[in-house]
Amino acid sequence: MLMIAEALLYTATLPLTGKSYRKFIRYSVNLWSRAGRCSKDWAEHEEKSRNAIRAAAADLRQKRTAVVLGSGLLRDVPIKELARDFDTVVLVDLVHLASVRLWLTAKGYRNVRLIERDLSGYDDLATGREPEPLGFLRSVPYLDFVVSANLLSQIGRGVKRRHETEAGRMPKDTVEGLIAAHLTGLSGLACRSCLVTDIAYAVIDRNGRVQEEADLLHGVSQPPAKATWTWPVAPLGEESRDYRIEHQVIAAW
Repeated sequence: MLMIAEALLYTATLPLTGKSYRKFIRYSVNLWSRAGRCSKDWAEHEEKSRNAIRAAAADLRQKRTAVVLGSGLLRDVPIKELARDFDTVVLVDLVHLASVRLWLTAKGYRNVRLIERDLSGYDDLATGREPEPLGFLRSVPYLDFVVSANLLSQIGRGVKRRHETEAGRMPKDTVEGLIAAHLTGLSGLACRSCLVTDIAYAVIDRNGRVQEEADLLHGVSQPPAKATWTWPVAPLGEESRDYRIEHQVIAAW
């Protein structure tokens, strides 16, 4: 049944997605599927992500336009409060699944706008331009709040994958450079920003021993965290009966 649901969601999303972004639909569907399977294990992470965003926006004097970068499935975004408190909410991601679009319509969020966009900056770098992946935000009118929602490590992963297939054509520090460009773009905004990102992961066996660890920011310095927590991305049995995967998450604003 799950495979049928995935196929239906993919098929429904395909005509709603720009041609250049259709190759990313499968990843979004896979994320939707895993989020459903791991809903209990992910619940605390999602609530802490939402709480961080709520806290970051709480004392804003003006709440005209909010932009959410990496809006995804909206499970980790307090969309109800954002849509209620801001005049306009702009959701930016590579793909907006048909299920997300339908849910937004059903809720009657008339002030929510969807934009498909590659936020990595990779194409700019590939053509010799200085990467400024968040430069488009300067043209957003009345911008008062920007959220980077569990996106940065995904940018790093996607860029690393592309970089490995195009070795020799791109700078050696492409991954680190584009992660840094995202952080620089956030810190340079004239408005309030909130960063929620996983910064490291660990593979842990059944006996609690760490078998593998990695820095998801590839050595790039992170801003001071106002909150930290652990996200059980792959509980025991999700990827293997022998290990689980945990990510360390920070929130900064």
